[in-house]
Amino acid sequence: MFDIEKRESIKTLILTLWKRDDEPPTRSEEVALSNAVSGYIERIKQNNVYPSFNGFYEYVKGDYRKVLEAKEVREKDFDIANFLNVLEPYYKGGEYDYLLNSDKQLDLLSKRFIVFEIDAIKDHKILFPIVTIIIMEVFINKMRRLKGIRKLILIEEAWKAIAKEGMAEYIKYLFKTVRKFFGEAIVVTQEVDDIIQSPIVKESIINNSDCKILLDQRKYMNKFDDIQAMLGLTDKEKGQVLSINMNNDINRLYKEVWIGLGGTHSAVYATEVSLEEYLAYTTEEIEKLEVMQLASELDGNVELAIKHIAMQRRDKVNQ
Repeated sequence: MFDIEKRESIKTLILTLWKRDDEPPTRSEEVALSNAVSGYIERIKQNNVYPSFNGFYEYVKGDYRKVLEAKEVREKDFDIANFLNVLEPYYKGGEYDYLLNSDKQLDLLSKRFIVFEIDAIKDHKILFPIVTIIIMEVFINKMRRLKGIRKLILIEEAWKAIAKEGMAEYIKYLFKTVRKFFGEAIVVTQEVDDIIQSPIVKESIINNSDCKILLDQRKYMNKFDDIQAMLGLTDKEKGQVLSINMNNDINRLYKEVWIGLGGTHSAVYATEVSLEEYLAYTTEEIEKLEVMQLASELDGNVELAIKHIAMQRRDKVNQ
């Protein structure tokens, strides 16, 4: 139940609650936290206690405080009063007591497709990093326990959480380990500055990614030297990337994409879809309004509206 990865994820979670981004723990604090987690896990095993943050908090406040006193651990090495005070909002009666104390049993292991939508909390300093860690723990659990089944985790626009100092080793572990368990990790971002400015991202993700995919980078033309250096692209690969969508056929609906594989092969490819698929996923507001307006006239049938518009466009081209 509590293997090494589980223990480490619990420690990372509590550390995220306890310390600010610019406040790394001392070695003595890391040891004290590790011992506290291990001690609480042993209590769970021996007494068949239901695990919760409330239980952990009470253990630290009571029995673990006595352990520290017996060991004569100094306050400057581990300030238990400060530790409990900072974590009090997550204990029962606190502002965030609902986060880590649910008694609901969710069976996510058997779910084939899981989406965690975190847009609503992406700027929340407390909730966003906690939820991100929990998501990573869910995937690592699936990764290790589902034998012979392909697993994939796609992290989209979650750089704020995974680029934190406390998450670096966790992400690095994931990217180095996932292939051994017939899995794959993918990270997506639209903000290139997130990549350029984070050494943690470079160390944990880019250096462990054999496949890199880039879309149109022309708006970053003036800073592409930094991107090239970060991604380790050759001058030939840089030229390929900056050629994307420079000479497309205006009569066809396609976009170009650059794919690099392990530094040994790279090329620019055109990705073209049917008119129906294009209309289903277009981000152009005028086209979306056209689809939704026709759909409202067809009793809300978006699929039928798309088919009608696609047919009209083909007829117009053929005339």
